[in-house]
Amino acid sequence: MKTPAFWYRPPGLASSLLAPLGALYGLAGRRRIAGTVPQRVAAPVVCVGNLVAGGAGKTPVGLALIAALHARGVPVHALTRGHGGREAGPLQVDPARHTAADVGDEALLLAGAAPCWVARDRVAGAQRAVAAGAGAIVMDDGFQNPALHKDLALIVADGAVGFGNGRLVPAGPLRERVADGLARADALVILGEDRNGLAALAGGRPVLKAWLEPDPAAAARLAGRDVLAFAGIGRPEKFFATLDALGARVVERAPFADHHPYRPAELAALIARAAATGALPVTTAKDAVRLPPELRGRVEVLPVAVRWEDEGALATLLSPVLLKGSSDGQAA
Repeated sequence: MKTPAFWYRPPGLASSLLAPLGALYGLAGRRRIAGTVPQRVAAPVVCVGNLVAGGAGKTPVGLALIAALHARGVPVHALTRGHGGREAGPLQVDPARHTAADVGDEALLLAGAAPCWVARDRVAGAQRAVAAGAGAIVMDDGFQNPALHKDLALIVADGAVGFGNGRLVPAGPLRERVADGLARADALVILGEDRNGLAALAGGRPVLKAWLEPDPAAAARLAGRDVLAFAGIGRPEKFFATLDALGARVVERAPFADHHPYRPAELAALIARAAATGALPVTTAKDAVRLPPELRGRVEVLPVAVRWEDEGALATLLSPVLLKGSSDGQAA
């Protein structure tokens, strides 16, 4: 889905006309959550979610949590719905066999860091992960899915755009009302500079500040180069701004809808346009797993990773969850 431009502007006519539909969407979501008793599994579940449709940085935060748990010796598995993929699951992702069309792009990224399970039925997916030896589960997205009990729920927000115009889909980017979502969350993660006063909305909950930092080697290769930048993520302009900041000269910006499946002819045309101007085609790691394999090596990829302002604050959140999971496992 391509993010409507009006979602991140003050409410106007288009947003106002769609507001009644947003109210119905929100009511349906509140009833679903209120009417569901979450099921527990025999491992702690850390949910990385957001309150808006489109990208807020969930998957990089999920990867950072996987790395933090690995550093503590925890056998962590990832769990995701597999948005954009055809497989309903539950199944374990095999990057050598599965494509983004099978399991979605987030699943392939997560599978590069930990065993990853795709499951539209999150409880069934978590149970399969536990049976396969998971000592903890990091769930990418699923915050609005009430079926699986969450031992730690983090809301990720982009500090640059916050919660947009404050209205619910389709009148705005919100999946649910901000107050409702934050009331169920254990902490708020703000990526980038907080330009929208998000920390003040946390209501006393911990606020973790973090930044997305480009891979140093890739950044060095791109600095000073002419590039044709393309991205099919929630906010492609965020990727373009990153390239500007690291000193690349962006001669063309080609935005696509989130999870866009690149066709061979389409990618070949982008590569040809870049070559005609002496530019280097460059995209995100999330886009890279959706590129046709035969052309993937002709595109530069700029990975990013999360840098925490205070890693101790993250450890403070994770420690009691892991201790609880350890004691529950012994009791079982």
